[in-house]
Amino acid sequence: MVALITGSTGGLGKEIATTLANDGYDLILHYHIDEVGVLNLASDIRNKYKRNVRMYKADLTSEDEIDKMVNDIKENYFSLDVLVNNAAISKDTDLLLKEKKEFLNVLDVNLVAPFLLAQKLSSLIKEASGTIINISSNNALGENYPESIDYDASKAGLISLTNNLAKYFAPDVRVNCICPGWIMTKMSKDLDKEFEQKELSKILLNRFASPKEVASVVSFLASNKASYINNTIIKVDGGIK
Repeated sequence: MVALITGSTGGLGKEIATTLANDGYDLILHYHIDEVGVLNLASDIRNKYKRNVRMYKADLTSEDEIDKMVNDIKENYFSLDVLVNNAAISKDTDLLLKEKKEFLNVLDVNLVAPFLLAQKLSSLIKEASGTIINISSNNALGENYPESIDYDASKAGLISLTNNLAKYFAPDVRVNCICPGWIMTKMSKDLDKEFEQKELSKILLNRFASPKEVASVVSFLASNKASYINNTIIKVDGGIK
């Protein structure tokens, strides 16, 4: 079994990678900048889980770089069991100061790249009767922030993309979407304390999720235990008041 994870060097990406390695998947790890991080992650997975690992560097705003990665994957793999569209960026700025270029940059990574990867890798995923798992956000479900208008729009679009891909690829490929709330990553640790407390007050469980709690949902959706779950949006946000 083979799984491709985009954005594998982030806090959630690393946890998804190690969780799927523990589930028995060989891994294709995408990254953009953090070469040291992906090398360390690959080494840890090979040593601890004895899985095969390949690494691909690609700027997901560039279709040429996506094509290069896809073509290399097709040369090395006959099928792909799981595609996890996890890579995402945000550029929080005042709404009136946002520029078109940065708005489109966020959409390119968070929405257009998942579409292109699903499209260009569809033959490998169909061959495996595999699954696509899109990582959206509860920002797409009403937890909106004007300074994140581009991020929020991209994550809402990812839900729509999930719906359409599920219908297009049925019955060969399952396509589902996870909408996490706040996750305990490096980014959340740097939050302003007053803002953090405000966000915590919205959550019924009164805490942020661990990366493992979200990765476990990815593991479930990728498994045969979820064989009849398709075109579904799963919130992993601790319950919003």
